Amino acid sequence: MSCNATDLSVLLGPNATEAANYICGQLSVVDNKFIDAAFAIDTTYLLFSAYLVFSMQLGFAMLCAGSVRAKNTMNIMLTNVLDAAAGGLFYYLFGYAFAFGSPSNGFIGKHYFGLKDIPTATADYSNFLYQWAFAIAAAGITSGSIAERTQFVAYLIYSSFLTGFVYPVVSHWFWSTDGWASAFRTDGDFLFNTGAIDFAGSGVVHMVGGIAGLWGAFIEGPRLGRFDNGGRAIALRGHSASLVVLGTFLLWFGWYGFNPGSFNKILVTYQTGTYQGQWSAVGRTAVTTTLAGCTAALTTLFGKRLLSGHWNVTDVCNGLLGGFAAITGGCSVVEPWAAIICGFVAALVLLGCNKLAEKLKYDDPLEAAQLHGGCGAWGLIFTALFAEKKYLNQVYGDRPGRPYGLFMGGGGKLLGAQLIQIIVITGWVSVTMGTLFFILKKMKLLRISSEDEMAGMDMTRHGGFAYMYHDDDESHKAIQLRRVEPRSPSPSGANTTPTPV
Repeated sequence: MSCNATDLSVLLGPNATEAANYICGQLSVVDNKFIDAAFAIDTTYLLFSAYLVFSMQLGFAMLCAGSVRAKNTMNIMLTNVLDAAAGGLFYYLFGYAFAFGSPSNGFIGKHYFGLKDIPTATADYSNFLYQWAFAIAAAGITSGSIAERTQFVAYLIYSSFLTGFVYPVVSHWFWSTDGWASAFRTDGDFLFNTGAIDFAGSGVVHMVGGIAGLWGAFIEGPRLGRFDNGGRAIALRGHSASLVVLGTFLLWFGWYGFNPGSFNKILVTYQTGTYQGQWSAVGRTAVTTTLAGCTAALTTLFGKRLLSGHWNVTDVCNGLLGGFAAITGGCSVVEPWAAIICGFVAALVLLGCNKLAEKLKYDDPLEAAQLHGGCGAWGLIFTALFAEKKYLNQVYGDRPGRPYGLFMGGGGKLLGAQLIQIIVITGWVSVTMGTLFFILKKMKLLRISSEDEMAGMDMTRHGGFAYMYHDDDESHKAIQLRRVEPRSPSPSGANTTPTPV
């Protein structure tokens, strides 16, 4: 909204300068109040989305706890807590600067270390909190892959390195306004005239966490007893399907902050002074997210039924999450019907990756590498095939000649950008995290001893089991807590010494 007092005084007639100045002054106050209100609404929306994404840590914790054996519950719960705590400090000190410290080069950010000189007028404190929640989500994915056999110090080292350096560099490439492959670049120099489209992180979050977990689990090897001497896979089932389902629903709930929240704002202010709401795009993103997850869950249900003959709730939960991981990249730029295709194929990708992992004797207790890495990569390809031109222009800015989905008639340039994203994320995470896990192994800091693994990490590393009663202790308790009952009185009327029963 703008007001020119000179032009207004001409319209009002002679001697109307003071009236024109007064009117324009009042309009300026109203305009500022609109700007303040829009800023407050956008900040509240972003903070609420950050809280939803952070609630996913509870979902990860429950999912991980239910997917491991009871003797390792305390260990995996503690690692989830420390992913958030260590990640918070290292993302504050280094991560946010490497990711969004602008202006910078295309590879890595170089401002705002420790949030120093952060421009508070643009809601960057809120953005820091939101981006931190994403960073610790990537670390949480990795912790599931290496569960039940990893030394606690290794968790602290890899989590700090991942959230403080590896993940922020990737997010800078694809989400920063300076990133070399970002669709948000301000200089107009886009990769293939489009930039890589990864709206909420199928590649940036899920592939990073999944590939890091892949290297960790591969380098330290499978859990004891996972494969027999003949190479046949033996199921080491988690101890609580209830916790798995609880964790899955918590993650589902948090995903509505993960995907729709990635708009960062719900109002858009243009230079003309007019206000345009994007709540319709936010709602559409929530719908595509839901449909992809639901389709993947049902596809996995019937797929596993055909393969194993069972209706398995744990597999269905993983299928659901695989659908969410896949739709995350293109959730804002595809039609709801396309999201159903995304979820269907994501379930098949997960089933295929699990079969391949079994043949290669690869052991991932939570199927995290297959789920987040495999389905995340499919999500980037799916976006390149089904992205709608009108939605790309709505979300990323209207630009003539912008490439869009191959199956939608937009050519193959977007597919090229997406394939490059898959390649560089795989290469970067493999070089950095693969090297780190290899060094930890050589320093004997990665894997616990066979004796500790057999006994369980809760007892050997954390001072006791997570539960008051443990399955293996029941027979011992029956012996130690025997009741003592008196004998019947003797004929002489004297009682004999009680006999233990």
